[in-house]
Amino acid sequence: MSVWPAWEVQESEGATSWFQVRLAFADGARVEALAVVADGCVSIEDVRAQPPLSLADLTVLADWIEEPLFEACGLVAEESQNEVDGVEEELVGPRRARPAWPRGLEGRWLVAQEYRAAQEEGFDPVLAVMCATGHSRRKSLRLISQARDAGFLTPRHARR
Repeated sequence: MSVWPAWEVQESEGATSWFQVRLAFADGARVEALAVVADGCVSIEDVRAQPPLSLADLTVLADWIEEPLFEACGLVAEESQNEVDGVEEELVGPRRARPAWPRGLEGRWLVAQEYRAAQEEGFDPVLAVMCATGHSRRKSLRLISQARDAGFLTPRHARR
């Protein structure tokens, strides 16, 4: 991860600092963000990710970059609630920009499950597959098509 200052605004009570942050993951994914450090808190103003981040990863992005940002500012990060309770937070394996999605027959079956669940709840099934897989609309449509070809979903159009 690389962090570098973008700009800083001096105020009577202190300073608000903006930083450019770049993360690169082992699977080739990358995330670029514009982060703000003010009053001992990290906020994210802009994020660009390739491939797109899942909603779960987006919610923890500030946690991923908090410590390096505070170090760049010369601040000390507050202890997390887990550390205060005496339980250390354990990270299992490298973080990914999107959740791992099974390939092959299992992946197609899971796509069909997401698709049907969204249909039953009245939501956009393609968007549900996009959120579940972390893939683009185009790739999600391809996965849905593969699930249809595997027989997990009904054909789109009845042939006459």
